[in-house]
Amino acid sequence: MKLNKQWMMSGVAICLASFVFSCQAPEKTEKITDYVSYVDPYIGSGEHGHVFVGASVPFGAVQIGPQNIHKGWDWCSGYHYSDSVIIGFSHTHLSGTGCADLGDILVMPFTGEVRTARGEQDNIEGACSSYYKHENEAVSPGYYSLLMDNGVKAELTATERVALHRYAFPKGKPGHLLINLKEGNGDRSYETYLKKKDEYTLEGYRFSHGWSPQHKVFFTMQFDQPVASLQVFNDDAPAGNDELTGEGVKGVVTFKDNPENVSAKVAISSVSCENALKNMQAELSHWDFDRVHQDARKKWNDQLACVAVDTQDEKAKKIFYTSVYHMFIAPTLYCDVNGEFRGQDDKIYSNNNWTNYSTFSLWDTYRTLNPLYTLIAPEKVDDIVNSFLSIYDQQGKLPIWHLIGGETNCMPGYSSVPIVADAYLKGFKGFDPERAFQAMTGTATNKKQNAVPYVLEKGYIPCDKVHEATSIAMEYAADDWGIALMAKKMGKKDDYDNYLKRGKYYAQYFDKDINFVRPKMDDGSWRTPYDPFRSIHGVGDFTEGTGWQYTFFVPQHPEGMIDILGGDAAFISKLDSLFLVEGDMGEGASSDISGLIGQYAHGNEPSHHVAYLYPYAGEQWKTAEKVRFIQDEFYTDQPEGVIGNEDCGQMSAWHVMSALGFYQVNPSNGVFVFGSPLFEKASVRLKEGKTFDIVAQNNNKNNIYIQSVTLNGQPYEKSYIMYDDIMKGGNLTFVMGNTPNKQFGAAPENRPKSAE
Repeated sequence: MKLNKQWMMSGVAICLASFVFSCQAPEKTEKITDYVSYVDPYIGSGEHGHVFVGASVPFGAVQIGPQNIHKGWDWCSGYHYSDSVIIGFSHTHLSGTGCADLGDILVMPFTGEVRTARGEQDNIEGACSSYYKHENEAVSPGYYSLLMDNGVKAELTATERVALHRYAFPKGKPGHLLINLKEGNGDRSYETYLKKKDEYTLEGYRFSHGWSPQHKVFFTMQFDQPVASLQVFNDDAPAGNDELTGEGVKGVVTFKDNPENVSAKVAISSVSCENALKNMQAELSHWDFDRVHQDARKKWNDQLACVAVDTQDEKAKKIFYTSVYHMFIAPTLYCDVNGEFRGQDDKIYSNNNWTNYSTFSLWDTYRTLNPLYTLIAPEKVDDIVNSFLSIYDQQGKLPIWHLIGGETNCMPGYSSVPIVADAYLKGFKGFDPERAFQAMTGTATNKKQNAVPYVLEKGYIPCDKVHEATSIAMEYAADDWGIALMAKKMGKKDDYDNYLKRGKYYAQYFDKDINFVRPKMDDGSWRTPYDPFRSIHGVGDFTEGTGWQYTFFVPQHPEGMIDILGGDAAFISKLDSLFLVEGDMGEGASSDISGLIGQYAHGNEPSHHVAYLYPYAGEQWKTAEKVRFIQDEFYTDQPEGVIGNEDCGQMSAWHVMSALGFYQVNPSNGVFVFGSPLFEKASVRLKEGKTFDIVAQNNNKNNIYIQSVTLNGQPYEKSYIMYDDIMKGGNLTFVMGNTPNKQFGAAPENRPKSAE
């Protein structure tokens, strides 16, 4: 989607009715708000959103949902709204990623003769797969159901580590379950195992290589109906009964007496089948499907209540709460009820005093999702950091993009570093800061990490030696700034000086003759020729971006970028141009560059902070215009309602944080820059029973500009607010208007500042 509009004007806004918000968490009110009813999991399941559709609980290890035939990029989650063929229900999924994996333990109910082939998209005659229609489908947080064209109705719900299936077979037709351990979602199984333990219980495992170099999923499966037979197959070749180990095992379960209704529990573990059984025994000792569904719904309502919203505008509410929902699908729980998990090194880790997580899309989430967790999900922050530190112990560096016990090494930067720094600087104390600091510096000096030796030896990364060198270097500088801030607070002066210097390495890539970031060659010269519009996916100078976009990628130090570009006026002019310019990005341009306004690309993360840069140069009102426009154009209530990959909650986190009226530009300094609050009132649930109320008086579709602000009743002139002020609880009130107050935040002393 590309928009070319002269839209720098008042009146560009989202049409919203007045909002009325609850000021307390729902468990403290007489009337419990059913936030789940406002979530539409289909949003982002079309176009390139790649979101998970199925049943889970917040941060659950099990994410049970439908799986289509994998047909490429838009099936990264295993499901795409455009599809109409289902090959089963798998227990692990990704949500919003740009790469595919998982889809483990695929279960497909069917009737008739025993068979194992899945069929193909245009020919499923005689196969186990089935056509389906969306009108026969229902989905909400914690629940999924589908009446397939083969006549079987499936219902799914889940606890943290256990999925509960309920199947209704057509009367008079023998029902079977295909257990497919060969098929995943873009990965390849290399060892699988399936065994009938008794007439109600199966166990097995699936080991695979994929985007994650290796992951192992063990499972125990129990039925409420006795099993007559388990026929096993090497792929589609019959191989006897009851037990089989091989590269791609499949099994077909047939039940005694052809019951019309069958329920199945499936518990997973990274450690063993025995641990999977322990998970099942601890989390799901009964067969009451409706009870499990309601428990899952309650868990989602409790999680979604982190920001209390009530409004007559059902569309706006749906978009908002669906975004909050997307933020809590990942990271995913990655440990058993006894605390054990399988590490990157294939060893079993036990006796842990924290809860271990995985599925860390860090290049995306460090920008908004993780800083937002420090406000609305602080109970997860220490566990996430401790999970990072455990990964460091396993692989010698902090996670880059960690997935189910495996390091994908995907995306530039060591983006866990600013997340750890942010947590420490905000006062989180549930991890060892010395250990964390050593892990951060150990990662930043790890010569096995992509291009780090060039940083250490030359101070820059040459573009003729490393693909995407300029993006990698700019990301490292943003990360290193966080190390510097943490070193300063810890009294480590030498480390502070070193990493602050590294945090300013971005300046080496600015060519002042053309006022753009420009790739630098090994001999120190600029790349020539150079076109800042050009993008070459995977092998160019920029990761999923262009020189236009990365020129503004200095979130850690916007003031330095402003100076390089010639001061406030020159910077504002350049930033204005970003939202207007047109140019040919070339045939090799990354498909991730979406949601274009000029060269601003909201569909991809490197642009996410850019609309919030204007206040650093004294023109906060321009941020208000752009933020409102982005909200209106790129967040809708349709399956295509996420403009780019959701990326494990990052795209939605931008919407949620921006809707509150502010955004943390520097990922490690706790400075939240004002934008344009979306609601008349919001109440953020804080620790210790506190709330932080955000009021926007006179807020409507035209009144998008901040006229004045008060904090706890006192006049407030700054165009930003600090994390500590938010966490104290209280009231932040904006007075809105339909014309800019160009003096608000204009004075240098009222602008956001990057801590050094």
